[in-house]
Amino acid sequence: MFSLRVRPSRRDWLRLSAAGAVGVSQSGWLGALADDAARAPKKHKSVILLWMNGGPATIDLWDLKPGHDNGGPFREAATAAPGLKISEHLPKLAKLGKELAVVRSMATREGDHQRARVVGLTGYTPQGAIQFPALGALVAHEFDDPKADLPGFVAVGGRSDVGGGFLGPRFAPFVVGGERERGGPANADLRVADLDPPAGLGTEAQVKRLDLLAGLEKDFAPGKAHPVAETMRAATDRAVRLMRPEAAAAFRLEDETPQVRDAYGRGTFGQGCLLARRLVERGVPFVEVTLDGWDTHNNNFDRVKALSATLDTGFSALLADLKDRGLLDSTLVVCQGEFGRTPKINGQSGRDHWPASWAVALAGAGVKGGQAVGKTSKDGTQVEGDPTRTADLVATVMKAAGLDPMKQNMSNVSRPIRLADPSGKPIKELL
Repeated sequence: MFSLRVRPSRRDWLRLSAAGAVGVSQSGWLGALADDAARAPKKHKSVILLWMNGGPATIDLWDLKPGHDNGGPFREAATAAPGLKISEHLPKLAKLGKELAVVRSMATREGDHQRARVVGLTGYTPQGAIQFPALGALVAHEFDDPKADLPGFVAVGGRSDVGGGFLGPRFAPFVVGGERERGGPANADLRVADLDPPAGLGTEAQVKRLDLLAGLEKDFAPGKAHPVAETMRAATDRAVRLMRPEAAAAFRLEDETPQVRDAYGRGTFGQGCLLARRLVERGVPFVEVTLDGWDTHNNNFDRVKALSATLDTGFSALLADLKDRGLLDSTLVVCQGEFGRTPKINGQSGRDHWPASWAVALAGAGVKGGQAVGKTSKDGTQVEGDPTRTADLVATVMKAAGLDPMKQNMSNVSRPIRLADPSGKPIKELL
């Protein structure tokens, strides 16, 4: 065996894994490893992006227009922060109003889902051959730890619109959970099945396979630094490390008490928020959790009410849990979609695409909560005063995460690209 004071090798980990849980659990060592990982001091801030896929009707969430024909049937509700009001269907978040900052002055140009998603998830408008990386890839790249067992960018909900871009496949999202929830109560199992050793394959056989692969790679590598070969080697190494007990434990939601899991909500989104907390607790720089179903061209109010219940439960539990664990100061939580929806209600009791005036909500990482930044007109159709662009929001996220928005990376077209579009200015009221 090996000394606990020396970092075990890949062969040691495989032998340990195949030895079974009984011997390890009796010593208490595996639990201690998981606890140590959770308590490890963080050297960076993390970002959790709650992505409202389809374009949420933020006029029915964060910026209601009571008394106007465009306002619809929802009422405003006071929050714990004096003067800040949000939807009556977000009562749990209302109690955490002092943590929330709502930006009501978002004004963007893209009204097409795909293009707007790319802009929202990269901070850049598509430009020719440039392969812009997702925000998660950028943050993971800046905080990259080559020795980390867990991926730097995890996406819960199966979204794959944008990935590592010109930063490469290594920084593409590790996707967990392929089925998207539409506000329903279905149970969610976010277990990563492939972390378990293949059935019937013994320890020595696993070790021999990995040693054979390592030997082939070693013989092939000299003088052949091809991107495909490098990607395959990196992927294999990360996959093996992800199988280590303390890394795999991050995805075991069953280790949480039933009360905690219920508090988050048992659907994919709620359990995704819980998984996000477990991951940032272990130092993962960026986690994205998707709640789908916001494309409400018809029956907007019934659908938004149901989705609001899902969002309210998961988002509020996440904030409360992060705060209780002392993690909210080091974790930025952003709730947004690709655009908003029309203030004017259409003939199907729905709202259509509307990038001209919408809202996002942020909390944590030093963001000044308990306030609304910017405002829209009484009918909700336009921003009054200076609009907030996507580039401004991305620059704010980078700044809150402790990064320089103007730092450059070389792109796939040999052109330096900044983390945030140079036109972006961090929102001064938030920082």
